[in-house]
Amino acid sequence: MGFATKAIHTGQEPDPATGAIITPIYQTSTYVQEALGQHRGFEYARTHNPTRAALERNLAALEGGLAAHCFASGMSAIDTTLRLLGPGDHVIVTDNTYGGTYRLFERVLKNFGVEFSYVSTTEAANVEAEIRENTRMVFIESVANPTMVVADLEGISRLARERGLRLVVDNTFLSPFFLRPIEWGAEVVVHSTTKYLNGHSDSVGGVVVTTRPEDAERVGFLQNAVGAIISPFDAWLTARGTKTLAVRMKQHDINGRKVAAFLDDHPKVENVYYPGLPSHPQHERAKRLMSGFGGMISFETGSLAAARSVLDNVRLCALAESLGGVETLISHPATMTHASVPAAERAGLGITDGLVRVSVGIEDVEDIIADLDAALRRV
Repeated sequence: MGFATKAIHTGQEPDPATGAIITPIYQTSTYVQEALGQHRGFEYARTHNPTRAALERNLAALEGGLAAHCFASGMSAIDTTLRLLGPGDHVIVTDNTYGGTYRLFERVLKNFGVEFSYVSTTEAANVEAEIRENTRMVFIESVANPTMVVADLEGISRLARERGLRLVVDNTFLSPFFLRPIEWGAEVVVHSTTKYLNGHSDSVGGVVVTTRPEDAERVGFLQNAVGAIISPFDAWLTARGTKTLAVRMKQHDINGRKVAAFLDDHPKVENVYYPGLPSHPQHERAKRLMSGFGGMISFETGSLAAARSVLDNVRLCALAESLGGVETLISHPATMTHASVPAAERAGLGITDGLVRVSVGIEDVEDIIADLDAALRRV
């Protein structure tokens, strides 16, 4: 079954009660039981919900995993994934990981005895050099936020397998349409479903996709025990979003390539970070791993004043946090998505005050380019 067919049909069978082609929103807190100890597979909505279950079957199929469990946000999905570990365990992390992930690891999970090291995951050798006796997990972003470096997924997967480490990949920036990390050896994949999977900027959620039966069982237990579940309505919105994932991602990719080429030639832009450009240091790797490059681009304007001028003068591009919606969003990582990362560390990673990030939408690309050009000319 092809990807687009899975996206539309897997987990989305017609409702057996009415024949409705769209899975209903089961907005209920509990379920009436036929007799003591007898029910239809549903007892309480924190534990099970038919709308959520339909979305979870869909997302597991799209990533090629054994099971999926959906949460109230991408951060709650990541937090639950880290609960597969225990005090004293060590995790190696992509050094320019999302600021919210860094905040969770450094300011919350460290307090419970989990240790973290941050390295460049562009080469497996960097990861290997950081392995300790207590290392249990490698946590990487398939494409790092916001510098767009591409992880050495092939090499790190081999290394993790050889050393018995659990490899977790945050695949939010690419979606399973462009990359399925499990096919390259990852054991767990996480997403903020808020982004491309939903695709319409009207829902917040997260998902953990697992490949090991023991991990699936543990994540399911934690989902119920901790209770950070996605709501039925958000699950329904996300399931609606995945139906158009294939066509949306194709257009994000078409537009992203054109916007990146425009920015790369613009005299007011110093550098462009986009895996689809031949000048990108991991361009050849991106071509091997991915079926497309997507719509996430960062570019360097040279200063905070220049970045502010761009952000203040766009009209079509919306100045907002988040990404992956059908509309083009533009942001300033240093003061928005990565504000929780210390300034010195941000600078070392290339997250400068002049860096601007664009989530290229699916509008007419000529309008996106015209808007960016008009704003850049004001710098």
